[in-house]
Amino acid sequence: MEMVFLGKETESGESPTLYATEDSYIVQGYIVTDEEILAKLDIAEGETVVEVYARLFAHLAHDGVSGTVTSWFPPIVHVRENGNYLIQGVRLADDDTRRRMAIPDHEDAIVVPKTAIHALLEEAACN
Repeated sequence: MEMVFLGKETESGESPTLYATEDSYIVQGYIVTDEEILAKLDIAEGETVVEVYARLFAHLAHDGVSGTVTSWFPPIVHVRENGNYLIQGVRLADDDTRRRMAIPDHEDAIVVPKTAIHALLEEAACN
C-alpha cells in the first residue's frame, strides 16, 4: 500500500500518526478499551475505534486540505472531555503496511475514506 506520512502528535512519548493514501487516510491511535463508550457504538466486523489528539488533523494541510473540524459525525464517534477524538474505521489489515508503521501494542490503525474526513471540515479545500 502506497502511503504518505502527514504528521504525528507526541505527548508523553505517545505518537498518534496520520498518513494519506490515494483515497483514504490511515489514522494510527490509541486502542479504545472503555466498555461504556464501545457499547454505545455500532462497530461492524473488521472495524475498530482509535483515540487521537484533535490537533493531529492539522496535519491534513500536508495533503492540501485546510479547515477546522466542526462536525462530530462518523468517523468521529465521540469527543472526550479532554478534546481527544475517537475515530471509527476499518482496521488496517495490510500486514506489510502495519510492519512499516511499527504500531505499538497499545495502538492500532484504521483506514478512513478521505471524503469522510473532508466532510467534517469547515472550509475544506482538497487537491
